[in-house]
Amino acid sequence: MKRTIVICAVICSLVWSVSGQDKWAQTGFQFLSVNTNARATAMGNAFTTAEFTSEALFYNPAGLASVPGMVDISLSQMEWIADINHMAGTLAYKPFGGRFGVIGFSFQSVDYGEIYFTQVADNEQGFVDVTGGKEPSSLMLGLGYGRELSDRFSIGGQIKYASQNLGYSYVPVYSTADTVIEEREYDLGVVAFDFGTLYRTGYKSLKFGMSVRNFAREVKYEKEGFQLPLTFRIGVSMDATDLIPGLSKHHSFLISFDAVHPRSHPEFVAVGGEYVFMDMLILRAGYISNHEEYDLTAGFGIKRFGVEIDYSYVPFSIFDNINRFTAKFSF
Repeated sequence: MKRTIVICAVICSLVWSVSGQDKWAQTGFQFLSVNTNARATAMGNAFTTAEFTSEALFYNPAGLASVPGMVDISLSQMEWIADINHMAGTLAYKPFGGRFGVIGFSFQSVDYGEIYFTQVADNEQGFVDVTGGKEPSSLMLGLGYGRELSDRFSIGGQIKYASQNLGYSYVPVYSTADTVIEEREYDLGVVAFDFGTLYRTGYKSLKFGMSVRNFAREVKYEKEGFQLPLTFRIGVSMDATDLIPGLSKHHSFLISFDAVHPRSHPEFVAVGGEYVFMDMLILRAGYISNHEEYDLTAGFGIKRFGVEIDYSYVPFSIFDNINRFTAKFSF
């Protein structure tokens, strides 16, 4: 078990060290990199070691293995920059008391709204304005599985289908005889994989986690191919109240740290904190390094009778500030 953890850490370290810093615009399907969950984003997305929730499917599917109830459901909504609407959800089901692991389902959908565009035309300008507009969309559907191999070590994985429909366009097709204008539909889909591990050290609530997300083959619309936003994450977390005897009865203060290696963005670290009072009132804050548009995050939640409502706020320097909402149900 320890050998597996060391191997995973070595692989991530090697990938981290050989990659350069100038990595802009190297991937497509960027909606897979946009985080929608209010709890996680309020903590700066330092969520690799998160357990006891189906929301782990978007960060580290190994956290799925410790869902306490039989069913855990999470639904999230946000309005991203440029009035782009994101919705996401997760569901975890633990049959037979979890003896054979936990099954998870996830989805993510994006509505970009109506976009007006021009198309190639055989006239003096070379194009015409299309007044009707078009509505591109993106969708991800995932099937995950997590299992506790021991009281300290969990593994998990997810297979998902991601698609992006950019609508139709008119493109010139060249040949030796003539050039014609052809209508083409740009609707592309690909199968991707996530997997991760989670290790509880046995010292208080100290945990380590590792995940790899969006591993897939190269795809393309026309001539130039592109990769999905492959992301490596290593995280550590602990409930700080474990260090103060008697305080953990009515209080908890989770401190989480993630080191993140994306394919199309410079490496960064994320730090998050979550304070819970009486297992009911929740305050969260986080910090994300090496991002020009945002760095600080904050949010709160209310939990009662198996229902949790979460909110997060992320201020942007140029774009409108982002508000996220998540509703969670456990039973």
